[in-house]
Amino acid sequence: MAARKPVPARSPLRSTTGKTTTLRAVQSLPADTDQGADERAVTLSEYATHLRATNNKRGRPYQEKTVTAYVKAAHTLNRWMTAEAMAEDFTAADTDTLNRFFRAYYNQHGQGGTNTLQRNLRTFLAWLEDEYDTPNPYRDKKLQRYAPPTMVKPKTLSAEFVTDLLKVTGNGHPRVREFEKVRDHAIIRVLTEGLRAEELLTLKLEYLHLEQGLLQVVPLKEARASGEGRIIPLQPKTVVALTRYLRARESHKLSGGEWLWLGSRNRGRLTYSGLYRMVNRRAKDAGYDSVSPHQFRHTFADDLLSSGVSEGDVMTVAGWKDRTMLRRYAADMATSRAVKAVQRMGDRY
Repeated sequence: MAARKPVPARSPLRSTTGKTTTLRAVQSLPADTDQGADERAVTLSEYATHLRATNNKRGRPYQEKTVTAYVKAAHTLNRWMTAEAMAEDFTAADTDTLNRFFRAYYNQHGQGGTNTLQRNLRTFLAWLEDEYDTPNPYRDKKLQRYAPPTMVKPKTLSAEFVTDLLKVTGNGHPRVREFEKVRDHAIIRVLTEGLRAEELLTLKLEYLHLEQGLLQVVPLKEARASGEGRIIPLQPKTVVALTRYLRARESHKLSGGEWLWLGSRNRGRLTYSGLYRMVNRRAKDAGYDSVSPHQFRHTFADDLLSSGVSEGDVMTVAGWKDRTMLRRYAADMATSRAVKAVQRMGDRY
């Protein structure tokens, strides 16, 4: 009997043309195989320590994911210098050197990736200037700049994908009482409410107001004082999912803690890597490609705008003060929304 062919994973994205869209795999940078010269290795360690011990330009500590991104950019430069057999320390990274480095990176990762790397490396070069009194190539007009790619549109998840994801996590059935399934179902429900991944992970029990169908989000980047933040109106099924999760949470050995989301197998507070793995594991269970938790936020913006919610109200619920962010998040399905809005009018004459 011939072996059955494996069923290809479906795309989780919402289509604007009716055709299936393929989600590009995210390419990660290779791990360090050679730290290069000893002096560069020491400098990288000092730089990481510096970031964790200082504040950003807003006077707040750097988020750990920001530290990781900035240090990763410096490691990328280090690996390239090693591959180019450059034995000098980082002070040798002048304008000409960086231009060659960025061009080599551009050839492999394109304009968008190079723009991100160039932005993340800026802090490192500024730190070298302060610590070692070396010229900062970013002040040189001869440094080749890589602008962000134009017309980049975020990806919106399909309604079918979200529905299937909810199904593989128990679909909110009251007889499903396995902690991990109940928790994952509640998390996916909350993701559809438009929260940033970090906002979701920093939720505390005290932020839930389920009797009113509301959830409080404390700002991550602006005012952080207790009691401040925006209010998220929850869908009825999200309220039910959270209520059932709170019941299941009581059996966790760390249920006395303040954080809402706890790890499976009695582990502590859920982390971003844990959230990312969970979402993609559930997507795979449902037969889809990998996704990012942040794509639920794009989908949330399209859902509200498609339902006729005003742009101002969407901005308030999403926590955006700049209309530019609304346009960026809603760009993916803008044409589809416009066509449907005009068609609903029917005959105009």
